[in-house]
Amino acid sequence: MPETALLSDLNDRSREVFRRVVEAYLATGEPVGSRTLTREMSERVSAATIRNVMQDLELLGLLDHPHISAGRMPTQLGLRLFVDGLMEAGPVAASDREMIDETLGDDSGNTGVMLDRISTALSALTQGASLVLMPKQEAPVRHIEFVSLAPDRALVVLVFADGRVENRVFAPPPGHTASSMREAANFLNAVAEGRTLAELRRSIAQEIQASRQKLDSIAAALVSSGLALWEGESSDPRLIVRGRANLLAHELADLDRIRSLFDDLERKRDIAEFLELAEQGEGVRIFIGSENKLFSLSGSSLVVSPYMNADRKIVGAVGVIGPTRLNYGRIVPIVDYTAQLVGRLISGRKG
Repeated sequence: MPETALLSDLNDRSREVFRRVVEAYLATGEPVGSRTLTREMSERVSAATIRNVMQDLELLGLLDHPHISAGRMPTQLGLRLFVDGLMEAGPVAASDREMIDETLGDDSGNTGVMLDRISTALSALTQGASLVLMPKQEAPVRHIEFVSLAPDRALVVLVFADGRVENRVFAPPPGHTASSMREAANFLNAVAEGRTLAELRRSIAQEIQASRQKLDSIAAALVSSGLALWEGESSDPRLIVRGRANLLAHELADLDRIRSLFDDLERKRDIAEFLELAEQGEGVRIFIGSENKLFSLSGSSLVVSPYMNADRKIVGAVGVIGPTRLNYGRIVPIVDYTAQLVGRLISGRKG
C-alpha cells in the first residue's frame, strides 16, 4: 500500500514524533505542541527540531494544525498510516472481557435479547455507538392471529418458535368479519406448522388453491394480504444500535451532521452495505472518516468485524462508531472478541 511505503520512508526521529503526536491526540483529542514532545522523546532534542519534523510531516499530508500557533494533529491519512503500520493492539483486557461475558445472563438463549445486551455493553465499554447486525431470522412460525382494529384496519400477529413476536397493521378486504378472521388464522396455523415465514409465503398460493372449497374468498384474501406485509422483510438482517448519545459527548462534528448520522442509524439505512463492509475480509476492519461509506458525513470512524455460524458462513457483524480519535488499540480487540463470542453463541443455536 502507498501508506506503508510512506512509513518506511520516515527516519526514526520522524517516525517517533509522528507516533507520539497521534497517540497523544487519540488520548486527549487536542493538538500536540512541540514543547510537549520534548519531554517524551527517547532522545534529547529541542522544540525547534521537533517543529521542523512536524512541518515535514505536515508537508507529507500526515499532520495538520487547526490554527497557526497551535500544535499538530493527525490527518485522515495520518490516522490510516498509524493504524496500519504503528498501532499495537494486544489482547482484550480482562476487565473488558468480563463485562461483555457478564451481559449474557441466565436467559441468553433468546438470540435477540442476548445480542441487545451485548450491544449495550459494547457501547458502554467503548463510549461510542455500537452496531450489532443480527443474523437472518429463520425460526419456524408458531402461531398467527388476526385482530380487528377498525372497519378498515386490522392487525396480523406472528409468533415465532424462538419467542420473537412481530405484528403489522393492514387494510383488510371489504366485508371481513370476526368469523372470516378466525377462519384465516386457523387455516394459516394449520399449514404453517414447522415452516419458516419464507417457506410459508412461497407455498401459500398453492395451499389456498388446494383448500379453495373450504376457505371462502374473504378469508383467502385475508391470508394473502396478511402475509404480504412481510414480503421481502422477515429474512432481512436487523441492526441493533445502542449508545447514540455517546456520540454527542465526543463532539464528532457540528450538530447537523450528528443529526444526519442519528437519522441514518434510526432508519437503519444500508444494512446490507454494513454487512458487505464486514464481509470484505475476515477479522476487524477499520474505516476512518471518508473511507466509511455509511457514515462519512459525520466525520466518524467505524470499527467492524463479521461473525460466523457453525458452517463458517458470515451471518452478521459487530461494530463501533465514534470519533476519528477512537482509542483504536483498545477498541479493536474488544470488537474482535465480541464478534468471536457472538459467533460461538450463534453456532450453538438452531435457527
